[in-house]
Amino acid sequence: MPINKNASEKNEYADKDTINKIKKELLERKEQVLKDLTDISSKTDGNKDSEVKFPDFGDKTDENAQEIGEYSTNLATKTVLDSTLRDINGALERIEKGTYGICKYCKKRINKKRLLARQVASACVECKTKLQSRP
Repeated sequence: MPINKNASEKNEYADKDTINKIKKELLERKEQVLKDLTDISSKTDGNKDSEVKFPDFGDKTDENAQEIGEYSTNLATKTVLDSTLRDINGALERIEKGTYGICKYCKKRINKKRLLARQVASACVECKTKLQSRP
């Protein structure tokens, strides 16, 4: 009987080379996130308590409106970047501990395709689907 290609792909897990590739990409993303945070925040260490810089375009009414608009955008951007940095740091920590690619809920291995698509994933598709379907 021929092997069902989909079934064998379904159970493919990340090997050391894949994890090393993911780690390298995570470190590159972390560097970019920290740079982006530096561009909009008062502290450069990715500290969640750092303040978003308030832009200074001038004293005219339209410049003040532009400052407020950019500040609001930067606040939202900082929230996203802080979350991204937290996820990246969590994934890097799991790689170092040897728990990367293990679902934090069911403790089963996470499919390689999921890890490649979402490198910071800490849950398998099945558990994540169950969590998202809860009312």
